[in-house]
Amino acid sequence: MIKKNFNLLQYLAFFGFGIFLIWWSAKNINEAGWLEIRNSLLKIKFWYFLPVAVLLICSHWLRGLRWRLLIEPLGFQPKKSNTFFAVMIGYLANLAIPRLGEVLKCTIITRYDKVPADKLIGTMLLERLIDVICLLLVFLLLLFSQSHLINSFLQKVFLLQNENSFEFGVNSFVFLLLFFLLPIITFIFFKNKFSNNLLIVKLKKILSGVWQGFLSIRNVSQKRLFFIHTFLIWFLYLSSTYLGFLALEETSLFGFNEALAVLVFGSVGIILTPGGFGGYPFMVQQTLMIYGLNANIGWAFGMITWIAQTFVVVFFGLLSFVLLPFINKKKNGLFK
Repeated sequence: MIKKNFNLLQYLAFFGFGIFLIWWSAKNINEAGWLEIRNSLLKIKFWYFLPVAVLLICSHWLRGLRWRLLIEPLGFQPKKSNTFFAVMIGYLANLAIPRLGEVLKCTIITRYDKVPADKLIGTMLLERLIDVICLLLVFLLLLFSQSHLINSFLQKVFLLQNENSFEFGVNSFVFLLLFFLLPIITFIFFKNKFSNNLLIVKLKKILSGVWQGFLSIRNVSQKRLFFIHTFLIWFLYLSSTYLGFLALEETSLFGFNEALAVLVFGSVGIILTPGGFGGYPFMVQQTLMIYGLNANIGWAFGMITWIAQTFVVVFFGLLSFVLLPFINKKKNGLFK
């Protein structure tokens, strides 16, 4: 009961933070600003969102295939359609309750493909870890290709000042690296002294599970295909962002550099709030302002792209609910 109440309060806090970010982004938009947004939206090329949706669905399909590659070493081969449906239903559930999607994904594969749920947890953990590593790599690519951007972004969001943007960006990265490494280093040096402490024992168990989950990738039979899927997933994310620029006249001149920045900081916005509600548009707005885009248009673009992404998740998530039992009625489905 206490855990449920804590999860509810946690969700409400993050949801409330999303509402705050929406208010913060839109509070300075006056009547002229809303008119500017309206005129911009009247000229929007909505047909560009069709290929954006196709790219996003392809990335979700590849995510399902990649997950299937992690399940195969366990001795099971779930249907490709089932892993895709599970991914979409998981995304849909996460819009309502964070982390519920991971539970549903495992439940679906357990029910329809008879894979033990406890064995699926390790694959879920590994997927999360790989996504974190990929986001870090994309961040590093952004850091070294557009070092000035990190400094400018932090100035926009936190009102910081620094003359040497590259030095500041590198120092920021070193600080973040030490922030994550310091607890690990401390644990290594003092693990014997506190080896019987219950908290340390639990931490060691968690770290051991993470390490084992990370090493389990060695058992994937098609490693090259696994890394190709991973690369394509993030490339499709980047490409869908670039195509989204073409829909709006004010952003149509932006290229892959701007798309890379939106991908990095937009991903942070999605992490900050449930489904990116409020967080994604805010981060996109602040990012595109660095490239000279009007704040009003930047916020509107962030909201439009967030709505488009959410629509894809809701539509195909609900469709997956309908198709999942239907396709699994047939022993020899089209999408084995």
